[in-house]
Amino acid sequence: MSAGHIDGPRAATQDAARALFADLTGRAPDGVWSAPGRVNLIGEHTDYNEGFVLPFAIPHRTFAAVGTRKDDRVRVASTFADSAVEVSLDELGSLFPTAAGSAPSVPEWAAYPLGVAWALQRSGTAGRGVDIAIASDVPVGAGLSSSAAIESATASALDDLWDAGLDRTALARIGRSAENEAVGAPTGIMDQMASMRGEVDAAIFLDCRTLEAQLVPVGIAEAGLAILVIDTRVEHAHSTGGYGERRASCERGAAIMGVPSLRDVSVDDLERASTLMDDVTFRRVRHVVTENQRVLDTVRVLREDGARAIGDLLVASHASMRDDFEISVPELDTAVEAALAAGAIGARMTGGGFGGAAIALIEQEAVAAVSDAVTAAFAASDFTEPHLFTVTPSAGARRDA
Repeated sequence: MSAGHIDGPRAATQDAARALFADLTGRAPDGVWSAPGRVNLIGEHTDYNEGFVLPFAIPHRTFAAVGTRKDDRVRVASTFADSAVEVSLDELGSLFPTAAGSAPSVPEWAAYPLGVAWALQRSGTAGRGVDIAIASDVPVGAGLSSSAAIESATASALDDLWDAGLDRTALARIGRSAENEAVGAPTGIMDQMASMRGEVDAAIFLDCRTLEAQLVPVGIAEAGLAILVIDTRVEHAHSTGGYGERRASCERGAAIMGVPSLRDVSVDDLERASTLMDDVTFRRVRHVVTENQRVLDTVRVLREDGARAIGDLLVASHASMRDDFEISVPELDTAVEAALAAGAIGARMTGGGFGGAAIALIEQEAVAAVSDAVTAAFAASDFTEPHLFTVTPSAGARRDA
């Protein structure tokens, strides 16, 4: 993976990872690898239903400064933790796997990189001990895949240092194994694929059944538009119950319909589905089925008409997550409503829900006005002040030094 240009804020984060590594080991790392968070343009909770998603990598990145050791120990440290965690490579098998929904036996932040090392070992890759120092400017708990950024940066580093020779899709699978089985979060593979395979000015149209990925140019800047992220500062955690309950509802709905997954249910099948299942299960199913169709429609509209034409699809996606999947919260609804009232072309919550962030597609010159309107709406509702910033589709995982 080739080195990439590091801008000002990212350079400071890379320097922090290097400094932490030096404090930890007294020497320079063998290299520095990084991977981005992601924004999902559309396609929520469709990934683990083997459906379609359309994420893109964002400029915010996690950096892993890594160096090999002479023994079999793996030591991980982070700028957002007070102390390092150290285990032997042989111990990893006793730490993981953990059942989905249960807590790992190490601090959760450490379970991500250690889980990657364990998943690589389990896949047949052998390597010596390593020290890993992590720094990140991907907002945590905002639905922007800070976890996948850690996993992808670590996987990229260990792939190089342990001579695994895996491609980006295989490394995304490694990251998903860490997330599902080491951390215990029952997520799909969208986040890791976006973090590993992101490209500048493109979204990734991903078929989560086949893992076929197509780059779809989004042309945000050339259309005079911007994507505003509204981090509500309401933190969420995928390893807790709400996410798992939604996934179980989807599996129940697929079983009732007699199909392997909701990928195999079409919009035309919904009328029959409504007669076969309880109201809650049906609404969960309806969200996934219509969201899959919205992803397909968004890809088509982007290719035929450009980014300005996707606003209604974003709004419909949010309504479906709010009403059918019931994963929004008042802060997310306020963010979307305030952005739209201030002139946004489209807006929706992004990520797994129960907190996190919303995105708004807006005119470039309206960034300040929409931001002010959202901030004022949060203040009027006595919500915590949101964190607002713009993002552009950016490069995926890479070696930086």
